[in-house]
Amino acid sequence: MLFNSVEFLFLFLPIVLIVYYLLPHKQQNTFLVLASCFFYASWDWRFLLPLLCTTGLDYWIAGKLEASHKAKGPEAERKRLVWISVVSNLSLLGFFKYCNFFIESTSAVLTALGFEVSVHTLNIVLPVAISFYTFQALSYTIDVYRGELHPSGTFWDFFLGVLYFPHLVAGPIQRASTLLPQVLLPRQTTRQQWEDGLHLIMWGFFKKVFLADNLAPIADQVFSKPDPTGGEVLVGVLAFTFQIYGDFSGYTDIARGIAKIMGFEFTLNFNLPYFATNPSDFWRRWHISLSQWLRDYLYKSLGGNRGGTFFTYRNLMITMVLGGLWHGAAWNFVLWGFYHGALLCIHRYLSPYLDRCEQAIPLPRALWLTLHIASMFVMTCYGWLLFRATSLDQVLGMSSALSNPLEGLDTASLQTIGLYALPLVIVQWLQWRNGELQFMRLPIIPGSLKPVLYAGMFYAAVFLGGTPQSFVYFQF
Repeated sequence: MLFNSVEFLFLFLPIVLIVYYLLPHKQQNTFLVLASCFFYASWDWRFLLPLLCTTGLDYWIAGKLEASHKAKGPEAERKRLVWISVVSNLSLLGFFKYCNFFIESTSAVLTALGFEVSVHTLNIVLPVAISFYTFQALSYTIDVYRGELHPSGTFWDFFLGVLYFPHLVAGPIQRASTLLPQVLLPRQTTRQQWEDGLHLIMWGFFKKVFLADNLAPIADQVFSKPDPTGGEVLVGVLAFTFQIYGDFSGYTDIARGIAKIMGFEFTLNFNLPYFATNPSDFWRRWHISLSQWLRDYLYKSLGGNRGGTFFTYRNLMITMVLGGLWHGAAWNFVLWGFYHGALLCIHRYLSPYLDRCEQAIPLPRALWLTLHIASMFVMTCYGWLLFRATSLDQVLGMSSALSNPLEGLDTASLQTIGLYALPLVIVQWLQWRNGELQFMRLPIIPGSLKPVLYAGMFYAAVFLGGTPQSFVYFQF
């Protein structure tokens, strides 16, 4: 049941909101658990089983960790418990998502070494959202182990924190420490939350349906060609750059908007990432909930920036490579993670020299800022080529073609991309200058004009939107 489906918009969501507001707090939570189960089971009810196993195990382990902490039990016991949670969750994720990938990769290596191998892959169906809810459940047990969170009093409250339907399928990844208190306490929705929530929902649908769904065919056409020219690659990469941002940030905005009108507040997941000035800044702006999860639970656990330069770079590379692999069981995702890890390491090494260069060359600050944003945008676009490619051979072929980006360049396609991206660029610039939601309260946008703007977005989404596409991150 997609957010942009008729079933969700005109049946599921209205019914959920009406019933939700008719119930008191405890019954609201129970109802949301049932509604979220129905939402998730609409893909395949069997996928509820691994979800129940994950959450049930982590709820039990968190209780044991709390009891051990109160009884001042041995640290070794608590470590054993948290490792049971980590290994169990990652084993489940590894089996469903990476089993065939590792079988095929091992077979390819053995074949290259001269061994005759007969490959038998398993017919495994990937449960929807397993990467997201695995990380959410893991953060719960790890935070309880670290003493940063007390476990939930009841399983169903914890289950709702993991299963709550707006964020379940594609995030933002919610920490139990931020979402559980909102589950446990009575929620009151203010008028401002309703206004902001409806704005986020409308803007999210606009980005998804008008921007992403219209650009998807352009990107798909280029990446399906066996030998595209440099100009075609340029067009395809630019189309996918705006498509994936409109698609993923659109989903996040819809999820945050729905949560707001129910009295929940989700963490910000995108903060104008294409205005980033360097690789570190990009990961503070793109998929913020994932990058913070990787920082707090992987990078810091590896040692972070303690232990000297070599270990810092090693930890950065491991974190980013595993972050790339989290996105999908394919070598192009590993390469994408390696690429961004290398960018982070290079930027960390060159930062002092770049700062001295800026001080030595008396250019206006605005010009330096423009140069930084433009250069980071170019590097980000190339990263999306690695992400979108379907094989390493395609990566090599497209990268080689980009040595002549004007060959076969279709200016009409570039104009089409610019046409669809222009509203996004204008709004994002206003957000950059004035804040994510504050820009709609600027004097240049009087109250009488807002209904016209929303009507325009609604018209563009309904009548000018592309062929409905599934959200890109549903596959992860």
